Amino acid sequence: MSKVILDTSAVLAFLFQEPGAERVLPVLEAASGIISSVNYAELVSKLIDHEMPPAIIRETLSALELEVVDHDQAQAFVTGELRAVCKQYGLSLGDRACLALAIIKQLPVLTADRVWLNIPVQAEVRVIRG
Repeated sequence: MSKVILDTSAVLAFLFQEPGAERVLPVLEAASGIISSVNYAELVSKLIDHEMPPAIIRETLSALELEVVDHDQAQAFVTGELRAVCKQYGLSLGDRACLALAIIKQLPVLTADRVWLNIPVQAEVRVIRG
């Protein structure tokens, strides 16, 4: 399976067995998921919000075999540039970091956020929920 950028929302859908989890499963089973370090931090934050102990979070995320890509200067610049295009859609810094990684790596991105389909960016957006 080809590599795929994962948005925080897609990983959370899988972890909490929400609608769309079945679209994330094959990516994780093939160890084909890539996540920005910004989204990884967001993922840990969301799991902390769900009162999951840090040791369990570390174990759970390690088992997913995600490739975590450091948010470097090039990604940071693209993330900043996306502010102008994404502001009207309400995308967060994490959302834009995810899109920036997809643009730079020229890989599709999986998300649960349907609004991403409306954003004019040079990335293939795949929504996990109908």
